[in-house]
Amino acid sequence: MGCSATLLPSPPPHLHRPPTFKPLLNRRSLLFLSTTLSFPATTISTSSATSPPPKPDTTITERVYLDFSICPNYFTNRTLGDDLSNCSDSEPIGRLVLGLYGNLVPITVSNFKAMCTGTSGSTYKGTLVQKIFPGQFFMAGRQGRRDKGEVKPPLELIRNTETIESKAFILEHSRGGIVSLPLSENDDDDDLKLNPKYHNVEFLITTGPGPVPQLDSKNIVFGTVLEGMDIVTTIAAIPTYKPSENIRQYNGFAELLGDGRAKTARAIWNKPQKTVYISDCGELKVAKPTLSPSLP
Repeated sequence: MGCSATLLPSPPPHLHRPPTFKPLLNRRSLLFLSTTLSFPATTISTSSATSPPPKPDTTITERVYLDFSICPNYFTNRTLGDDLSNCSDSEPIGRLVLGLYGNLVPITVSNFKAMCTGTSGSTYKGTLVQKIFPGQFFMAGRQGRRDKGEVKPPLELIRNTETIESKAFILEHSRGGIVSLPLSENDDDDDLKLNPKYHNVEFLITTGPGPVPQLDSKNIVFGTVLEGMDIVTTIAAIPTYKPSENIRQYNGFAELLGDGRAKTARAIWNKPQKTVYISDCGELKVAKPTLSPSLP
């Protein structure tokens, strides 16, 4: 019995060809799409960009003066009473003219001017420069006893609420001749500070030549020296009492043990070895500048 193979009919020839794919987009279509399709452009909104903060208003609204002198016999002869301005053999150093930023910190400026004019019930006149830190600043206006050359605590001043306002601490102690209200550096006695009627009127002036960054954001800059930077330099050059390293270490150890005498001992550190004092002070009335001649 034989086997016979059944041959299937072969498919038509066109079915053996591999499939061909036609591009969905031809050259003309791509060109058309490239000219008609638009993509969103990346833009930076000017409103989202951070704008710089406005500059502090350092317009000089008030001018005051401070005259500085040296009284050679103050510590040897206490016959001057409670006013150093009565020193008969006073040696004048010179005058500082200060410009004050009344728009920026009006309360601080008003109180300082009142201390210069004496309308506060107290005055800087006849009081000592208490501390000198060479290359940094000097301080005056410490409150206490007049017979020790300190400022009589003022009673007729406005409560200074600017000491807790952030805008009052914007300006930096960037150079010599900066006038500042010391908060971190204030060394008035604690019993004075605890008085509800206490007003901080101590002030410092930077001596240069460089900035004093450790004072920034802690003390209120309220003015600048307009005239007399040579006087500032002269005061800064006066010798001061500088404790030895052993004394500093002993003092620090005593303070660590809670010995109250440590702070008392530090009171003479950086004190000038000459009696530098404010012999006079007041407000300067500046006349309006003359007008330019009119053109014909």
